[in-house]
Amino acid sequence: MADTAKIQVDGKTVDLPVMKGTDGPNVIDIRKIYAEADVFTYDPGFTSTASCESKITFIDGDKGVLLHRGYPIDQLAEESSFLEVCYLLLHGELPSAPQYAEFESNIIHHTMLHEQFDRFFQGFRRDAHPMAIMVGAVGALSAFYHDSTNINDPEQRMISAHRMIAKMPTIAARAFKYFRGQPFVYPRNDLNYAENFLRMCFSVPAEEWVPNPVLTRAMDRIFILHADHEQNASTSTVRSAGSSGANPFACIAAGIACLWGPAHGGANEEALNMLAEIGSVDRIPEYVQGVKDRRYRLMGFGHRVYKNYDPRAKVMQKTCHEVLAEVGHQDDPLLKVAVELEKIALSDPYFVERKLYPNVDFYSGITLRALGFPAEMFTVLFSLARTVGWIAQWKEMIEDPAYKISRPRQIYTGSGPRDYVPFDKR
Repeated sequence: MADTAKIQVDGKTVDLPVMKGTDGPNVIDIRKIYAEADVFTYDPGFTSTASCESKITFIDGDKGVLLHRGYPIDQLAEESSFLEVCYLLLHGELPSAPQYAEFESNIIHHTMLHEQFDRFFQGFRRDAHPMAIMVGAVGALSAFYHDSTNINDPEQRMISAHRMIAKMPTIAARAFKYFRGQPFVYPRNDLNYAENFLRMCFSVPAEEWVPNPVLTRAMDRIFILHADHEQNASTSTVRSAGSSGANPFACIAAGIACLWGPAHGGANEEALNMLAEIGSVDRIPEYVQGVKDRRYRLMGFGHRVYKNYDPRAKVMQKTCHEVLAEVGHQDDPLLKVAVELEKIALSDPYFVERKLYPNVDFYSGITLRALGFPAEMFTVLFSLARTVGWIAQWKEMIEDPAYKISRPRQIYTGSGPRDYVPFDKR
């Protein structure tokens, strides 16, 4: 007999099934509690509520575990490539060599945007934030590629998935170039995913651009480390938007809008702002003491989910040091501060005892700065990488026969019933 939980309400007992996942805590199925007991649960932020079943990503924050389809994130970041991780998230298994070759070719040959689409960027002010451009541009894709918006057609679902994975770097690079006031750079089919993106961002017509293998590998790893992270705010937003039957381009645009919030996608920028506030290596002891005295906030350390070391941070730390060694950081005071602050955080008992380890945002902000990206682009890069996770989650939801339109309940605390009062009697 399956395990059950019992809840008593006003003298009535309701039996609720207990569900077991592959890993993680058991889950009480409360779907029938309203029908049988005329009550529902209250869970602000849904932090104790599972909104779906998923086979994509598993997180154990206490143990510092992050798995994509069962594979540890550190193994994927070290041994795999971003496009292979994309295939894994979409299809559930690692591809064979022929499958990967076909998938890679499909993505690379769909990186171009409709030529008319470039005019869309001209509608934004020159000083528009790149994330504002991303929200609008990605939402506009449905106007250009309406032949893949039928969510009930499996082939169209996959075509739209491939299109977004392929075109997101082109859109992101154009947002960057427009922000910089530089001409757009077209993608090339002879470069890999990360090389193509960096070239579209940093090449200029006046000189030849040559890929740096250390920097392109770092970019690829950053994409892998941000590809998916279970049911976070933006992923939940994508699923919620998709539950209404909205087209996939609109759903991803909704996810980007949510990610733009500083509490979600802006953590690496806040970490850099903290480094700028510290200013110089000489001020670090004073700032660290200020953190201990609760006068200053420590950004880029610790994590809401991970109560242990963020498994992504270990890989990001190595990548960060590789990039700093390649480009040099002697002339960048912020990077000097970051390196010194990292040493203190990993050795000071105050940080160690509280498990305030540097997280992925601390290292990614430093790395992206060293790669040449301004802080305004950090969340754009996050959304580029997370696109495949959003698509995989959206696709899984659409293909789940149990899915319903998202409709959270509420506790109403407003006025009771009352009669309308005319103006002259108020």
